[in-house]
Amino acid sequence: MATEAGDQQQQREHFRAQQKSCFILGASGETGRVLLRELLAQQLFARVTLIGRRKLSPEEEELCIHVNQEVVDFEKLDEYASAFQGHDVGFCCLGTTKAKAGADGFVRVDRDYVIQAAQLAYTGGCKHFLLQSSQGADKGSSFLYLRVKGEVEAKVQEIGFNHFTVLRPGVLLCARRESRPAEWIAQKVLGAMAHMFPTAYSVPVATVARAMVASVLMPDGSGTVQVLENKAIHALGVPVAEPCKKSTKQGQDSA
Repeated sequence: MATEAGDQQQQREHFRAQQKSCFILGASGETGRVLLRELLAQQLFARVTLIGRRKLSPEEEELCIHVNQEVVDFEKLDEYASAFQGHDVGFCCLGTTKAKAGADGFVRVDRDYVIQAAQLAYTGGCKHFLLQSSQGADKGSSFLYLRVKGEVEAKVQEIGFNHFTVLRPGVLLCARRESRPAEWIAQKVLGAMAHMFPTAYSVPVATVARAMVASVLMPDGSGTVQVLENKAIHALGVPVAEPCKKSTKQGQDSA
């Protein structure tokens, strides 16, 4: 276990030494907010940029000094191409719901905005693009939500990133800021089921965020596409292990 923690620490130190830059799309959402805090805690990137339609809220003001913020109009995203330039890694947690935005609005945000942003990121030099999708994503599905998620996965893959990671979490377990009654009920039911089947149908948002961060440390080859289903997200999103330190007492006894 100590060796594994030491190896992970070496991976992080090697990654930090490369002074890479990343951006987050959807940092104001549930996963995006946790992802931002995880990235800042691990200090893997020399520069972190948030790209969104607004800046962080006053409640999150303490994070502002650690990140760059680019406010964009997603309806005119081509005009903000400069916001996507010079990043090595892109994290996409962008999304809405049909209940909140309507069917057309949901498709525009979850598919069209994401594809356009991914294309701008690729043109701007991004090598690794990570997309938060959904369990059951399938471009041939008869369900709008799953079909749109499957379509965006396929379109982003076609762009040709050096490395493309898709995360397909089950129901996200979190305390949402906005009201989503149907999802609240699902969380309550699946939260209870998680005790019996912890990796089958649900996953804590913090686990997804940690899995996204851990994915950037994994060795990759050119043209690699990695799909992480819910169980794999659980496995990869464990808390970061710290290397064991030798006890002072043991050192004194040996002296």
